[in-house]
Amino acid sequence: MKKVIYTLVIICLSCSTFAQSMKDFPVSEEWLEKIESLAPADTRVDAPLRKVLVFSQHTGFYHWIIPHNNEMLKILAKKTGAFDITISRDIDSFDAKHLKQYDAIILNNSNPSGPDRDLFADLLRQNSSLGEAKIAELSAMYEENLMEYVAKGGGLMIMHGAITVQNNSEKFSAMVGGSFDYHPRQQEMHLKEVDPSHPLVQAFDGKGFTHVDEPYFFKNAYFDYNFRPLLYIEADKIEGKRKEVDNNTIYVAWIKKHGKGRVFYSSPSHNAQSMDQPELLQFFLDGLQYVAGDLKADDSTMEGIKPE
Repeated sequence: MKKVIYTLVIICLSCSTFAQSMKDFPVSEEWLEKIESLAPADTRVDAPLRKVLVFSQHTGFYHWIIPHNNEMLKILAKKTGAFDITISRDIDSFDAKHLKQYDAIILNNSNPSGPDRDLFADLLRQNSSLGEAKIAELSAMYEENLMEYVAKGGGLMIMHGAITVQNNSEKFSAMVGGSFDYHPRQQEMHLKEVDPSHPLVQAFDGKGFTHVDEPYFFKNAYFDYNFRPLLYIEADKIEGKRKEVDNNTIYVAWIKKHGKGRVFYSSPSHNAQSMDQPELLQFFLDGLQYVAGDLKADDSTMEGIKPE
């Protein structure tokens, strides 16, 4: 009898742990039609056609939402007529001259492998027989190219896991606003607006956004709080944390300036099911218009976001 009870407890715990993990599914015509029906048809501000590079290659953990994001971005471009989208998986995309062609770059869950967490070095190892010294040199060059592109006025939109692109680089962390630390299991979360009047969160209409996702925790430059936070979760409502945190407010989306350029980071979303809510599609569109330089928004650091 004790053995039966023990087994039932284990099953219940397992169900609790995995019940909220969302099942992956392929891009289908039905799904594309649904997203097209939900996607906003107009931008908030009129703007010239912007060229956008979406980099969707990974070498580490594969996020199944990558192809869905590619299609979603193409739908936003088609419906609004505001963007010319190019999807790339080629490291040569980060050649300095190539980057100059674009008004904005989107890093779509471009996760590198661990523990180095250096996407450029990973891609160089995959595609050449270069020695490690040359790989390190070229990786540093590509990282500098991207940072210089933003500093000189380019836009950078980072989707979910792509914050890890150069996760151990302190200067890259400072540009994007932080590095990935870890995440507990997927669970339902209520994301709240930091400032409901801010133009980049108006899609949520003061109600926040509830979905099943990975609650991200951050490190490195994140604790400088050198960004304008947009959305946050409350750490005391998150199950499975590895450690206690000093600040119960965990920012999961923000914007910031880097030189003359603009950065938008969105931890939402790991799952394509989240896009069933049109508010998230509008949020992505607004973020893209911000980094492209068309949607003006306060990107100064807010007072009071850094704990005493």
